[in-house]
Amino acid sequence: MLCVLVLVAGCGGHGGNVISTGECYVSDRSGVTDYRLGIGDKVRMSVFREPDMSGEFLVGPNGTMALPLIGETPALGRRVEDVASDAAARYGAGYLRNPQVNMEVVGFRPFFILGEVTTPGQYPYSIGLTAFNAIATAQGFTPRADRYTVHIRREGAAVEETYQAMLNLRIYPGDTVRIGERFF
Repeated sequence: MLCVLVLVAGCGGHGGNVISTGECYVSDRSGVTDYRLGIGDKVRMSVFREPDMSGEFLVGPNGTMALPLIGETPALGRRVEDVASDAAARYGAGYLRNPQVNMEVVGFRPFFILGEVTTPGQYPYSIGLTAFNAIATAQGFTPRADRYTVHIRREGAAVEETYQAMLNLRIYPGDTVRIGERFF
């Protein structure tokens, strides 16, 4: 009997270190906290009483946003509030008197899902996205999918980590999600 249990446990594809707790497992759908901008994010900037300087701007491949008058502004890895403060300071240094700049993220960079899902690919990120939402977006598991673990490579990480598939496993913008295959 013990041999059968060991054989069944080994065939489930759950070997290695499987993470089942931590900040990636959330109890609410509050969204991304302390969000850092990345390549492909779209930001709406409003400059009070300056409609020509307001608009939507993309974080480009070089990690900057091209803003009116002040040009390339570093954004990669920075909080949107910090970029807005930087822009206000630069506008105040020769262009505007007491500029009031507000920024908000209006488009997050996509996430990617591959492996044993019906339609792998790149999908738009939405606030509060979980692993099961991502799998549903990719039209569900294939019949060969391992439904107990999810492999995630966080943006900027060198390796993927294996997580226990739970309803509240959070996915972040830029993540690559991989669903492995089961053996039986």
